[in-house]
Amino acid sequence: MPTLRLRQPAVAAKTDRSFWLQDIGAGAATSPLAGAAEADVAIVGGGYTGLWTALRILDLAPETRITILEADFCGSGASGRNGGQVHSWFAGFDQIAAVAGREEALRLCRASVASIRELEALQADGTIDMDLRLNGWFWTASSIAQEGSWAQAVRMTEEAGEARFEHLTAAEIESRTGSSASYAGVVERDAGTIHPAKLAIGLRALALSRGVAIHEKSPVLDIETGETCRLRTGNGTLTARRVVLAANAWLSAIPELRRHLYVVDSQVIATAEVPEELERIGWRDGASICDSQRQVLYYQRTPRGRVVFGRGSGGVAYLGDFGASFNRSPSHGRDNIRELHRVYPSLRGVAVEYDWSGPIDCVPEHVPVFDHLREHPNVFYGMGFNGTGIAQTPIGGRILASLVLGRRDEWSACGLVGIEKRTKLPPEPIRYIGSRLVRGAIRRMNDAEIQNRQPGALVRWASRMAPGASEH
Repeated sequence: MPTLRLRQPAVAAKTDRSFWLQDIGAGAATSPLAGAAEADVAIVGGGYTGLWTALRILDLAPETRITILEADFCGSGASGRNGGQVHSWFAGFDQIAAVAGREEALRLCRASVASIRELEALQADGTIDMDLRLNGWFWTASSIAQEGSWAQAVRMTEEAGEARFEHLTAAEIESRTGSSASYAGVVERDAGTIHPAKLAIGLRALALSRGVAIHEKSPVLDIETGETCRLRTGNGTLTARRVVLAANAWLSAIPELRRHLYVVDSQVIATAEVPEELERIGWRDGASICDSQRQVLYYQRTPRGRVVFGRGSGGVAYLGDFGASFNRSPSHGRDNIRELHRVYPSLRGVAVEYDWSGPIDCVPEHVPVFDHLREHPNVFYGMGFNGTGIAQTPIGGRILASLVLGRRDEWSACGLVGIEKRTKLPPEPIRYIGSRLVRGAIRRMNDAEIQNRQPGALVRWASRMAPGASEH
């Protein structure tokens, strides 16, 4: 049977890891795979998707033997590098409806609200200390071109009888965020921020306590497919009848998936702790904030008074292959710092103590997809969270668990299952050249629109060729 070859990650140096990972000294807690081992289900990837999938499988079939193989350590990928923003899928109601239909989209959006409640319960009962603060998610405009970006999703949400969003005045935004840069927008009250790395290692501890075998520092080199699959690492092999690929952007190594997947990077910075200054300007709680640029800004203040400030960079990976530059950019967050100073001029003198990058697995519809490989019905995958996964990967875990266990239920029949209905991207090098041109145009358009200038006609035309909008 064919062998699936996986791409090996460029493991980030300790100093290049995210603030979140460095903050808690995150690292491997389990031993690498050594020798021969067996499992009922093998999961490749120890981030949110892989861990939630393992937990959901055990909820349905407690006797299942599950082994997770993680290339670095749990949470070292996107799960520990993101902006820590928690909001429901109602912000993407229109995008989900375009893929799955309005009724199914509503069900999934409601499920994401239930995910937030689940996270809240895990923190409340002491299972995972994740610094969850449900002080709201602000979806805002800081330029004329961004005004009303939320209108369609809000309208559809209200038509469905859900009261998720409230409109904000400029004064209300400034009183909560400490900035006058954004002057219009909406807030989702039952949303907020989280410490992403604490959630990741908390899920790891929960999975271990429930009997999941986890081997970190065990990158999978290849998978020999068949009725029983054989996963090979540098020092061992794992055989399993069912395999879940939960490796985020690294799934671009598989040609069948790369036809629908492109990889971009996002840059994030974290300032020194300045709680007194943030108190002075009125930024006091754990709200998460976004503006509506195509390469969206996303930011929060941590409980101890750092500002974590992220932005899509426009970097694109040729053939989906990315290396160390996707761990930390040579520019060290220069564009983010410029935008930080635009949004918070009073922080110009504050040191930026951390900067990092991370790959994002994107699909054109900006809605994740789940399925099995076409010629391998026992090899399943989930991909395309497009940088929005904290309240969404728990749902992805439910979908994958039902697929793996062969259950016929609302999750295996979910409208997000099935890749054949999804957009196929152009082949390389056309895709890469086009992506560079389009994303370069988007950067220039953003820079002009932030200053309320009209971009040139060519820039406007090229930016409209983009397959989707924001990543955060």
